[in-house]
Amino acid sequence: MAKRIRKRRENPQIQFNINNRIRPSRVRLVGENMDEISSAAGRKIEAGNIHDTRDLLSWSRDLGLDVVEISPNADPPVVRIVDFNKFLYEKKKKQKELKAKTQKTVIKEIRFGPNTDDHDFNFKLNHAKKFLTEGAKVKAYVHFKGRTIVFKDRGKLLLLKFLAELEELGGAEQMPKMEGRRMIVIISPKKKK
Repeated sequence: MAKRIRKRRENPQIQFNINNRIRPSRVRLVGENMDEISSAAGRKIEAGNIHDTRDLLSWSRDLGLDVVEISPNADPPVVRIVDFNKFLYEKKKKQKELKAKTQKTVIKEIRFGPNTDDHDFNFKLNHAKKFLTEGAKVKAYVHFKGRTIVFKDRGKLLLLKFLAELEELGGAEQMPKMEGRRMIVIISPKKKK
Protein backbone atom coordinates (compact mmCIF):
# COMPACT_ATOMS: atom_id res chain seq x y z
CA MET A 1 0.00 0.00 0.00
CA ALA A 2 1.39 3.37 -1.00
CA LYS A 3 2.11 5.91 1.68
CA ARG A 4 0.48 9.28 1.40
CA ILE A 5 2.97 12.12 1.52
CA ARG A 6 1.75 15.27 3.19
CA LYS A 7 2.90 18.60 1.91
CA ARG A 8 4.23 20.83 4.61
CA ARG A 9 3.14 24.40 4.45
CA GLU A 10 5.98 26.80 4.87
CA ASN A 11 5.63 28.89 7.96
CA PRO A 12 6.15 32.52 6.87
CA GLN A 13 7.59 33.37 10.27
CA ILE A 14 10.55 31.10 9.51
CA GLN A 15 11.36 33.13 6.36
CA PHE A 16 11.66 36.41 8.26
CA ASN A 17 13.19 37.13 11.64
CA ILE A 18 10.74 39.14 13.69
CA ASN A 19 10.91 40.90 17.06
CA ASN A 20 13.13 38.99 19.54
CA ARG A 21 14.51 36.66 16.83
CA ILE A 22 16.54 39.53 15.34
CA ARG A 23 20.11 38.86 16.55
CA PRO A 24 22.21 41.92 15.53
CA SER A 25 22.40 44.67 18.15
CA ARG A 26 22.31 47.50 15.57
CA VAL A 27 20.06 47.60 12.49
CA ARG A 28 19.00 50.04 9.74
CA LEU A 29 15.36 51.17 9.95
CA VAL A 30 13.33 51.78 6.76
CA GLY A 31 9.63 52.22 6.06
CA GLU A 32 6.80 54.67 5.43
CA ASN A 33 5.40 55.10 8.96
CA MET A 34 8.25 57.22 10.38
CA ASP A 35 5.84 59.81 11.91
CA GLU A 36 4.20 57.13 14.08
CA ILE A 37 7.59 55.75 15.10
CA SER A 38 8.85 59.26 15.91
CA SER A 39 5.87 59.84 18.22
CA ALA A 40 6.54 56.52 20.01
CA ALA A 41 10.26 57.32 20.32
CA GLY A 42 9.68 60.88 21.51
CA ARG A 43 12.13 62.27 18.94
CA LYS A 44 12.46 62.69 15.17
CA ILE A 45 13.30 59.35 13.48
CA GLU A 46 14.35 59.28 9.81
CA ALA A 47 14.29 56.33 7.41
CA GLY A 48 17.67 54.81 6.64
CA ASN A 49 19.32 55.60 10.00
CA ILE A 50 20.97 52.96 12.18
CA HIS A 51 19.37 52.27 15.57
CA ASP A 52 19.77 49.93 18.51
CA THR A 53 17.56 46.82 18.16
CA ARG A 54 16.28 47.09 21.77
CA ASP A 55 15.04 50.63 21.07
CA LEU A 56 13.16 49.45 17.99
CA LEU A 57 11.57 46.59 19.95
CA SER A 58 10.29 48.97 22.63
CA TRP A 59 8.93 51.41 20.00
CA SER A 60 7.18 48.59 18.15
CA ARG A 61 5.57 47.33 21.41
CA ASP A 62 4.28 50.85 22.10
CA LEU A 63 2.72 50.97 18.62
CA GLY A 64 1.41 47.39 18.74
CA LEU A 65 3.49 46.47 15.65
CA ASP A 66 6.34 44.08 14.85
CA VAL A 67 9.98 44.60 13.90
CA VAL A 68 10.55 42.59 10.69
CA GLU A 69 14.03 41.87 9.31
CA ILE A 70 13.76 42.45 5.56
CA SER A 71 17.36 42.11 4.44
CA PRO A 72 19.40 40.01 6.89
CA ASN A 73 22.52 39.86 4.69
CA ALA A 74 22.99 43.65 4.49
CA ASP A 75 25.52 45.37 6.73
CA PRO A 76 23.84 46.33 9.06
CA PRO A 77 20.64 44.29 8.51
CA VAL A 78 17.59 46.23 7.30
CA VAL A 79 14.34 46.16 9.30
CA ARG A 80 10.84 47.70 9.18
CA ILE A 81 8.33 48.34 11.93
CA VAL A 82 5.02 47.04 10.52
CA ASP A 83 2.12 44.74 11.30
CA PHE A 84 3.61 41.36 10.34
CA ASN A 85 0.36 39.90 8.96
CA LYS A 86 -0.21 42.97 6.79
CA PHE A 87 3.43 42.74 5.62
CA LEU A 88 2.90 39.10 4.54
CA TYR A 89 -0.37 39.97 2.80
CA GLU A 90 1.28 42.76 0.78
CA LYS A 91 4.21 40.50 -0.12
CA LYS A 92 1.87 37.76 -1.40
CA LYS A 93 -0.15 40.35 -3.32
CA LYS A 94 3.00 41.67 -5.06
CA GLN A 95 4.11 38.13 -5.96
CA LYS A 96 0.66 37.39 -7.40
CA GLU A 97 0.78 40.57 -9.53
CA LEU A 98 4.25 39.69 -10.83
CA LYS A 99 3.10 36.17 -11.68
CA ALA A 100 0.09 37.54 -13.56
CA LYS A 101 2.27 39.91 -15.59
CA THR A 102 4.70 37.24 -16.78
CA GLN A 103 3.90 35.88 -20.20
CA LYS A 104 3.91 32.18 -20.85
CA THR A 105 5.72 31.25 -24.04
CA VAL A 106 3.74 28.94 -26.30
CA ILE A 107 5.60 26.96 -28.95
CA LYS A 108 3.62 25.46 -31.83
CA GLU A 109 5.25 22.78 -33.99
CA ILE A 110 4.95 22.41 -37.74
CA ARG A 111 6.38 19.30 -39.37
CA PHE A 112 7.57 18.97 -42.95
CA GLY A 113 9.03 16.14 -44.95
CA PRO A 114 11.89 16.74 -47.40
CA ASN A 115 9.46 16.15 -50.32
CA THR A 116 6.61 18.43 -49.14
CA ASP A 117 4.66 19.77 -52.13
CA ASP A 118 3.39 23.35 -52.62
CA HIS A 119 -0.19 22.77 -51.42
CA ASP A 120 0.92 21.25 -48.11
CA PHE A 121 3.56 23.96 -47.73
CA ASN A 122 0.96 26.74 -48.17
CA PHE A 123 -1.46 25.03 -45.80
CA LYS A 124 1.20 24.84 -43.07
CA LEU A 125 2.36 28.38 -43.88
CA ASN A 126 -1.16 29.70 -43.16
CA HIS A 127 -1.16 27.90 -39.81
CA ALA A 128 2.23 29.40 -38.95
CA LYS A 129 0.98 32.90 -39.82
CA LYS A 130 -2.01 32.39 -37.51
CA PHE A 131 0.24 31.17 -34.68
CA LEU A 132 2.64 34.11 -35.03
CA THR A 133 -0.17 36.69 -35.03
CA GLU A 134 -1.49 35.10 -31.81
CA GLY A 135 1.97 35.64 -30.26
CA ALA A 136 3.14 32.03 -30.17
CA LYS A 137 6.57 30.86 -31.30
CA VAL A 138 6.69 28.42 -34.21
CA LYS A 139 9.07 25.46 -34.27
CA ALA A 140 9.27 24.27 -37.87
CA TYR A 141 11.21 21.14 -38.67
CA VAL A 142 11.89 18.77 -41.53
CA HIS A 143 11.89 15.15 -40.39
CA PHE A 144 14.09 12.79 -42.40
CA LYS A 145 12.90 9.15 -42.41
CA GLY A 146 15.18 6.33 -43.48
CA ARG A 147 17.11 7.13 -46.67
CA THR A 148 15.64 10.63 -47.04
CA ILE A 149 18.51 11.83 -44.83
CA VAL A 150 20.50 12.31 -48.05
CA PHE A 151 18.16 15.20 -48.98
CA LYS A 152 19.41 17.58 -46.26
CA ASP A 153 19.82 20.36 -48.83
CA ARG A 154 16.11 20.07 -49.81
CA GLY A 155 15.11 20.34 -46.16
CA LYS A 156 17.27 23.41 -45.67
CA LEU A 157 15.85 25.10 -48.79
CA LEU A 158 12.32 24.30 -47.60
CA LEU A 159 12.92 25.90 -44.19
CA LEU A 160 14.63 28.96 -45.72
CA LYS A 161 11.63 29.41 -48.06
CA PHE A 162 9.34 29.09 -45.01
CA LEU A 163 11.35 31.77 -43.19
CA ALA A 164 11.21 34.10 -46.18
CA GLU A 165 7.41 33.79 -46.37
CA LEU A 166 7.06 34.62 -42.65
CA GLU A 167 9.56 37.49 -42.66
CA GLU A 168 7.00 40.25 -41.95
CA LEU A 169 5.42 38.36 -39.00
CA GLY A 170 8.48 36.91 -37.27
CA GLY A 171 12.16 36.20 -37.40
CA ALA A 172 14.29 33.11 -36.86
CA GLU A 173 16.12 32.80 -33.57
CA GLN A 174 18.92 31.05 -35.48
CA MET A 175 19.49 29.46 -38.86
CA PRO A 176 18.19 25.90 -39.51
CA LYS A 177 20.31 23.23 -37.83
CA MET A 178 20.33 19.46 -37.63
CA GLU A 179 19.33 17.69 -34.43
CA GLY A 180 19.42 13.95 -34.97
CA ARG A 181 17.12 13.20 -37.92
CA ARG A 182 15.45 16.62 -37.82
CA MET A 183 16.41 19.98 -39.25
CA ILE A 184 14.92 22.60 -36.94
CA VAL A 185 14.27 26.35 -36.97
CA ILE A 186 12.43 28.36 -34.31
CA ILE A 187 10.57 31.52 -35.38
CA SER A 188 9.70 34.19 -32.82
CA PRO A 189 6.87 36.66 -33.46
CA LYS A 190 7.85 40.29 -34.00
CA LYS A 191 6.93 42.62 -31.17
CA LYS A 192 3.86 44.74 -31.87
CA LYS A 193 4.34 48.48 -31.57
